[in-house]
Amino acid sequence: MPKGPTTRPVIGVLALQGDVREHAAMLERAGARAMPVRRERELSEVDGLVLPGGESTTMSRLLESFELLEPLRARLAQGMPAFGSCAGMILLARQALDGRQDQHQLDAIDMVVRRNAFGRQVDSFESDLDVTGVDGGPLHAVFIRAPWVEKTGDDVEVIARVPHTQEPPAAADRIVAVRQGTVLATAFHPELTGDERVHRLFVGIVQEA
Repeated sequence: MPKGPTTRPVIGVLALQGDVREHAAMLERAGARAMPVRRERELSEVDGLVLPGGESTTMSRLLESFELLEPLRARLAQGMPAFGSCAGMILLARQALDGRQDQHQLDAIDMVVRRNAFGRQVDSFESDLDVTGVDGGPLHAVFIRAPWVEKTGDDVEVIARVPHTQEPPAAADRIVAVRQGTVLATAFHPELTGDERVHRLFVGIVQEA
């Protein structure tokens, strides 16, 4: 049965590896019912899906091992809303640079991303970002071994860039959040800051869909 705009949506969190609990908690705070997804049956029951931060090559292999890769691609092709943070952004991309040759891409956003673009764990940093669609002032963003977006297709909306004054200089002006239709992706980890505004944005996308 189609859901109305005020219905509490069921949003899955891909629970193979990464920040699963943190995303689930933020989704609940943002007005959704969170559900871990490890099997195709669980994937079929959700209105949208979060792909958490973690390690993209490991998540790619686990998607195949758990026989979720093709069902997930099919649901995305059918228009299921999805949100990927950090490793999730990498998986949603059309192409990932500096990745393994056998890494799987979900091709849900027409973009090219670069893995670990900002550097190693010790090069993690934080920044305040203006994010299109997120009200209430700048969003404090945490970047941990984060990707950035090298190239986007015509249908991809860039919704956040690192400020041009940011240190390290290599980070300045880089694309770190995008949206294509009902699919959202961030290079940073909104699940780690206690600010649920990005999750509220995604819950709204799911409700509208």
